[in-house]
Parts: sequence; structure tokens; C-alpha cells
Amino acid sequence: MKFLAALLLVAAPLAAQGPVKWEHDYQSALKRAKAEKKVIFMDLWTEWCPPCQYLQKNIFPSPEGQAALAKVVPFSALVEKKDRTPLPEGQKLAEKFGLNAYPTMVILDADGKEIRRQVGAFRSGAEFAAWLGSK
Repeated sequence: MKFLAALLLVAAPLAAQGPVKWEHDYQSALKRAKAEKKVIFMDLWTEWCPPCQYLQKNIFPSPEGQAALAKVVPFSALVEKKDRTPLPEGQKLAEKFGLNAYPTMVILDADGKEIRRQVGAFRSGAEFAAWLGSK
């Protein structure tokens, strides 16, 4: 019984946080990063990319992924739809950051300057969290 009570005390604050709030507008992400004094995690992806789908369904919602994303400003930009129709904001960002493969994830400072990037999916939430948390 004591174990259950201790578990509830530890888990309750995490559950209260709920899922992280993703930004879908680049300027809003920059403003939020400045206000919260956080870096931006930018996910540039396409609907036709299987590794992109894997990240969206398995890695980002994982407990480790959610905990890591809570420490940054998560920003998602869809670059192309399933039929490869480009989306304006996503295309503009893909050009700005010189993307040539998907998924590409970029850590930005609050001024929009690139800190580092990852091309390709992570195998686990723990691997993603370790990358996102590294300095």
C-alpha cells in the first residue's frame, strides 16, 4: 500500500502535465521560446515518409518523448502531403534550413539559430530523449 501511495505521488504531477503543446506556426514557436527561455525542437516531416509516421505514432508520444518535449518548445512543420503536394510554411522552412531528407529534426535557439540536427528517425523514446537533452 505504501508503494502505491508513493507511486501516485510521483506519477500525479506527470499526469497533470498532460500531453505537450505543439506549435504549428514558426513565429509563434519563436515567441514562445523567448518567453519561456527554452530552445525549439523543430520536426520537419512529410505524410509520405514511413520514418516520419513512426516518430509521430511511437517516439514523440512515448513517456520518455513526452518528458523530453516538455523541456523545449515543440514545433512541427508538415512539408509535403501524402500526394507530395508542398505546404508553403513547411517548404519555406525546408529551404531555409537546407533539408534534403525526411524526417529532419532541428534544435534552434530562441532566435531561430540552429544548434544541431538529426536526419532520420530514432529507434526509441529513450534514444530521442537522450539526443534532445544533450548539450
